[in-house]
Amino acid sequence: MPRLLSLLCGIQCWMLCFSVTFNQYDKEKILQYREEVRGMFTHAYDSYINHAYPYDELRPLSCDGVDTWGSYSLTLIDALDTLAVMGNHTEFSRVYHLVSQRDNFDANINVSVFETNIRIVGGLISAHLMAKRAGVPLEEGWPCAGPLLRLAEDAAERLLPAFDTPTGMPYGTVNLRHGVPEGETSITCTAGVGTFVVEFGTLSRLTGNPVYEKTALRAIRALWSTRSKIGLYGNHIDVVKGRWTAVEAGIGAGVDSFYEYLVKGSTLLDRPELRVMFDESRDAVDHYLRKDDWYFWASMKNGQITLPLFQSLEAFWPGMLSMVGDIEAGLKSLHNYHQVWKQYGFTPEFYNVAQGAASVNREGYPLRPELIESIMYLYRATRDPWLLDAGVDILKSIQYSAYTPCGYATVKNAKTHTLDNRMESFFLAETVKYLYLLFDPDNFIHNPGTSATIHETPHGRCVLDAGGYIFNTEAHPVDPAALACCSELSEHEIKDEIANHLVDLLNPTKTNNFRGDLVPERLKDIDKKIMVAKVEKIEKERLLFREKLNEIKKELQREEMKEQEEGEEVVNTTEISEESDDGVGQADQITEEVPEFSQQKQSL
Repeated sequence: MPRLLSLLCGIQCWMLCFSVTFNQYDKEKILQYREEVRGMFTHAYDSYINHAYPYDELRPLSCDGVDTWGSYSLTLIDALDTLAVMGNHTEFSRVYHLVSQRDNFDANINVSVFETNIRIVGGLISAHLMAKRAGVPLEEGWPCAGPLLRLAEDAAERLLPAFDTPTGMPYGTVNLRHGVPEGETSITCTAGVGTFVVEFGTLSRLTGNPVYEKTALRAIRALWSTRSKIGLYGNHIDVVKGRWTAVEAGIGAGVDSFYEYLVKGSTLLDRPELRVMFDESRDAVDHYLRKDDWYFWASMKNGQITLPLFQSLEAFWPGMLSMVGDIEAGLKSLHNYHQVWKQYGFTPEFYNVAQGAASVNREGYPLRPELIESIMYLYRATRDPWLLDAGVDILKSIQYSAYTPCGYATVKNAKTHTLDNRMESFFLAETVKYLYLLFDPDNFIHNPGTSATIHETPHGRCVLDAGGYIFNTEAHPVDPAALACCSELSEHEIKDEIANHLVDLLNPTKTNNFRGDLVPERLKDIDKKIMVAKVEKIEKERLLFREKLNEIKKELQREEMKEQEEGEEVVNTTEISEESDDGVGQADQITEEVPEFSQQKQSL
């Protein structure tokens, strides 16, 4: 009875929550909010250019700049495609040419492999693909060639040494000039292993170099092979030994974008095996981590809840659920997360659901985008005006509490709204972009596939701008159609690609057997078995032929002896010998019909 009453109360509360009258928004009102967001971006962007460039980030309280992730002029690259999304093509063109003047990223500095990939590689690829729309003069061969694409590939090449491990999972840090630093820890978070396939896959498809996509897939498959018996992943893993060092499972910090990239990588690169991985992983998440539409932390070994926490990074999950078609589950969790925002005006980094309060020393809000990201995705799917209300809440909170004369500042404490002297680059790359797209329903990013453009390439004509943009985890959009523009596979390559997909698709439920780059290993095993069978068959035929020759010799000898005993004329034994030699020659000729028979047999 108590459980029944609790259920009825829950249903009543849910009905009350969703029976209230929400504000109604006509197009003019929505566009007014869009322009307010544009003003927010302009204030923050201009403050960075005037006070912080060429440093990585703006310090909005002291009005100066600081290098944080690698002395890349990070905010400039991270914000570049946002200029295109907002239609500021003049500034986009200016910055595009400014960034293009850089030859490479050769520098003796240690950088985060994860952050460099999502912000630098992802930002450059997206800006490269936006160049045509922004009216930038294009290099011949675009989108398969261009200065920003070459820069993205240079950055990715400098990250590749991190993946040179026995498991294929990468170290967390790399030196841009010398590779993995001496003494670098082999402990990497789950997201730091599984968040490369969108950028690396796109890079491979645009440049024709398969090493990037294969590297990212090898890391994902290695991670997949280490999941627990109940289908959960820990938080940190030793990339050399393949052993978990932190066994708490969740969907938040240290894990989040791994799940995200299984969905997005599957869609962008047409790799259904990644979707199989996500679906099986989500089943485990729902079974062990989901409690009343919250997602808690639990032991990856037995699923027992260890931390009843909501982390602000987890707010991406409802938006991702909308991508796989589960709108209802997404809305339910988003409602919970928005209630936390309403409680404080922001979402603190950690929120203890059991206590109904922000966790001690984790009350900050560094202008994160995850909540508005999910709101944008779900509004695009449902057009529910409640989601616009939620977006307005976020816009007003940031404008009221995070604004400074030199930009927008990290909220140090969501309860007191005190500020910290930092504006991370993702504020312009993600938070403002998602807000803008929420209030700009006709933006080209939302194209449902009703329009497109034709582009001539060295490989022929291809379709671009047909919608279906995939955002990387730093909100850098990729046009999937552009990837097809640059594929020019030979007949042999097409057969290999079909074979690779068939191996994964014939028995997708057995993907738990993945170990590293499994498909090539399977094909090698098949080739080896065929060759062994072929050699064994030839050897058997050769032995049978020799046995037949011996029988003929014995029969001839018996006839010769019989003729001698009967006093008949002696048979010319020389002719018999010549016939026998011809028989052995035929056996040798059979072996010559299989090239390099002896070498193959010896190697096998």
